[in-house]
Amino acid sequence: EVQLVESGGGMSQPGGSLRLTCAASGFTVGSYDMTWVRQAPGKGPEWVSAISFSGRSTYYVDFVKGRFTISRDNAKNMLYLQMNSLKPEDTALYYCARGSRFLATGNGALRGQGTQVTVSS
Repeated sequence: EVQLVESGGGMSQPGGSLRLTCAASGFTVGSYDMTWVRQAPGKGPEWVSAISFSGRSTYYVDFVKGRFTISRDNAKNMLYLQMNSLKPEDTALYYCARGSRFLATGNGALRGQGTQVTVSS
């Protein structure tokens, strides 16, 4: 079965850190660009960070630059998102998605069920 399963979310105080993990099965992660997408309550999905299939190129939206780091381990079929200096506005459901940042928020993109990140004091 082709699927993505996220984990690692939870509660954090502002300024804290979380590391999200995405486990892929049924396909080879190394053949695809991969993207982390988030959706806050009442808002549409937005891409947060993306990484090329080789891992050589990474992309971040402005509001997470310098705070989040995306990485991948193609041998383990895994994708990661290290989130530091968390802010309350980072609160959202975070998904990993197969495909580039241009495709990841579309209805046809393969995404997991998501992992909730809540940042609050």
